[in-house]
Amino acid sequence: MPVNEQISAKERMAIARVKMPEQDPQVRNRTFTEVNLGLPEQLALLEAKRCLQCKVAKCIAGCPVLVDIPRFLGFIVDGDLEAAARSLLGDNALPAVTGRVCPQETQCEEVCIRGLKGAPVAIGYLERFVADWARDHLTGAFMTPAPASGKKVAVVGSGPAGLTAAGELIKLGHAVTIYEAFHTPGGVLVYGIPEFRLPKEIVRAEVARLEAQGVKIECNTVVGKTYTLAELRAEHDAVFVAVGAGLPVFMNVAGENLKGVYSANEYLTRVNLMAAYDFPNNATPVLKGKRVAVVGGGNVAMDAVRTAKRLGADEAMIVYRRGKTELPARAEEVHHAEEEGIRFDFQVAPLEVLGNDQGWVTGLRCIRMELGEPDDSGRRRPVPVPGSEFIFPCDIVIVAIGTRANPLLTSTSPDLRLNRWGNIEAGEDGATSLPGVFAGGDIVRGAATVILAMGDGKRAAKAIDAYLQNL
Repeated sequence: MPVNEQISAKERMAIARVKMPEQDPQVRNRTFTEVNLGLPEQLALLEAKRCLQCKVAKCIAGCPVLVDIPRFLGFIVDGDLEAAARSLLGDNALPAVTGRVCPQETQCEEVCIRGLKGAPVAIGYLERFVADWARDHLTGAFMTPAPASGKKVAVVGSGPAGLTAAGELIKLGHAVTIYEAFHTPGGVLVYGIPEFRLPKEIVRAEVARLEAQGVKIECNTVVGKTYTLAELRAEHDAVFVAVGAGLPVFMNVAGENLKGVYSANEYLTRVNLMAAYDFPNNATPVLKGKRVAVVGGGNVAMDAVRTAKRLGADEAMIVYRRGKTELPARAEEVHHAEEEGIRFDFQVAPLEVLGNDQGWVTGLRCIRMELGEPDDSGRRRPVPVPGSEFIFPCDIVIVAIGTRANPLLTSTSPDLRLNRWGNIEAGEDGATSLPGVFAGGDIVRGAATVILAMGDGKRAAKAIDAYLQNL
């Protein structure tokens, strides 16, 4: 355990929160290299000293994967980075990922006691620091798994839920094989999140560490086509389904079939996973508009609009039907977008995509909105302002208003119970209507965050282990 009790609470409270070094906005908006540069060791040590080492650490309960945050921060203060890494990696299968893309400000940092007087501890920055140190200094399978159980588990999907479940199950001694539809493992981590937020090399390193621990991965395997769920279940003692929610949702307005309209899912997949930004050196093309409108206000919308700017758009803009305070995107991503010159058009809703005689996009016909009473989400409901229609000239429209469950797998499993949105019904432990079949992540909860999917994977792994022990 950490031994740094000699630092008084008064001394900890006197330390101001450190700032993350970043690339200059006017440089980074033309490149896909990472925006945040990471903390140097001296700043990480200083920030870790801000942790009050609470006896009742609310930050642990605030973390969906229950990382023992005071413990690994205490090891940083002691200068024992290997112990910090082993502590963190013991709790979190993908810390270099969550240290970059997890919304700590609404989870662990939101309940940090240090934040009652001043800023909370920068837990995400420190998680990234320790994970990056571990990647550079700890090699191979440095965690000893339990004795082999003789049980086989199939994990469908190599996104955050699937990778987390696989990492937990392999530590418990079970044989784990991940079945991934794409040619590269990582799921949304590689197809949905841009390089400037989450470099692909980081994901590859996290996956390689799981493989070194014994996890097997079969890519180019589409469950629902290559195998049915029933066939996988027959060959394994248990199955964990974590295929995400990758079917795009469109606006259902006229003109959405025009050339130059993308779903954010397709747009980001082309650029992120298939390196379309480097066409023709890579074979996948992508349209590079001069005026790009992205419809939506979440993290995916921010990723898409900032990508469009990097692809050379003279103007890249967010079209969002509510106001700035209602944006669901992370505050850091909005701030970075503003710094990079992204334009925000608030309280605007598209009515139609306009095009020319050749079928190419020329603009959006929109209407101004005003905010009324809150809806079921707790945000104020947008209401059209009569007579406020206008034309918004653009040559690319990217729709980033959400995704839903892809029925490819579930349509081949008629006994698998679904809800009215096509998501798999599962209990808190991930158990589905089929014995031995568990599910988690976006295919259960709908489009959500990486860390919530990881929490599902961790809980499901514990339940699968209990199920296997009772066979």
